[in-house]
Amino acid sequence: MPLKKDLNLLDKNHSMYMKYIYLLLFTCTTFFVNAQDLSEIYKKVSPAVVIIFTSEKEVVSSEISKTNVVTKEGLGSGFMISDRLIVTAAHVVTVPEKISVLFPDGDVIPATVVSSYKSADIALIKLFRPRINPVTVAFGDSDALEVGERIFVIGAPYGQGASLSSGYVSGIRKDQSSKNPFINREFIQTDAAINHGNSGGPMFNLKGEVVGIVSSIATQSGGFDGIGYASTSNLAAKLLMNDKMPWLGADMHTLSTKECKLLNVPQANALLVQRVVDSSIFGEMGIKGGHTEVVIDNQKLILGGDIILGFNDLIFELNEASLNKLAAFANNMGDHPKFTVTIYRDGKILTLKHQ
Repeated sequence: MPLKKDLNLLDKNHSMYMKYIYLLLFTCTTFFVNAQDLSEIYKKVSPAVVIIFTSEKEVVSSEISKTNVVTKEGLGSGFMISDRLIVTAAHVVTVPEKISVLFPDGDVIPATVVSSYKSADIALIKLFRPRINPVTVAFGDSDALEVGERIFVIGAPYGQGASLSSGYVSGIRKDQSSKNPFINREFIQTDAAINHGNSGGPMFNLKGEVVGIVSSIATQSGGFDGIGYASTSNLAAKLLMNDKMPWLGADMHTLSTKECKLLNVPQANALLVQRVVDSSIFGEMGIKGGHTEVVIDNQKLILGGDIILGFNDLIFELNEASLNKLAAFANNMGDHPKFTVTIYRDGKILTLKHQ
């Protein structure tokens, strides 16, 4: 009897042992297959990913001089959707005086901003000349993503081009509370490693479709702490391909009623122009940026620039009706817009025209 019990126990342990072996083999095989699949997709889509270098003017505080304008160099990523168009993050190309796009084969082509949406953190830039034999990628359906789905990111962290990191969708964040048509936020949360230089790069599903545009990280260390965010492809397709609001070429801050009173602005709300690109629409109109950095309610602002009161006959107000009219105006400006801007400068109200 003891021998029989020992044999039964041995059979049972052997059965359990074999189950572990089969599970381990299945896991390893699955990992190997996924790795092989990811490698093949990477080879196909990575040539479409580019590195974006920017130069922009920045006003900084100085103990020696209150006004100190320096040139700041920027770095980001992007991806080609046609032979001349590249999608990136809005904060990569906020107010660039110069944009250079570096391709995997070493080709460098200058570019300019076509449209940009600050709250959604997405932008469209256009090359000065078409890319010969371009490799392009297409948008996928970001609404089809599910938490737990595997994704991967390609970009240029710290300038290291065509770098891949993979992970999973850990959440979908949509801001549907705002009635402001200029605020559009839809973000994919992920644990895929994202670092400086990744911004604007594509997030892919395992079909090789772009489902997100890398935006930001949540960090306490300054590096990647395990939570990253990408703007959704569906929102990018809607705003960049359909609305096509032109890039005016300025970094602007919405002034609250309190801030308008502090600055003696003759209306309850307005737009403070902080920085302007000389070659942009606003730059050509003669709109001026600021020159003095201050802190108001723990927020850094650049004062001394023009304050926009309205466009055409539309006064800038922070109410739903006014904002919807301004959004309709902005989205219907076209490629060669003609409009007027009412500004407040040095205590005077002026009207500037773009013909």
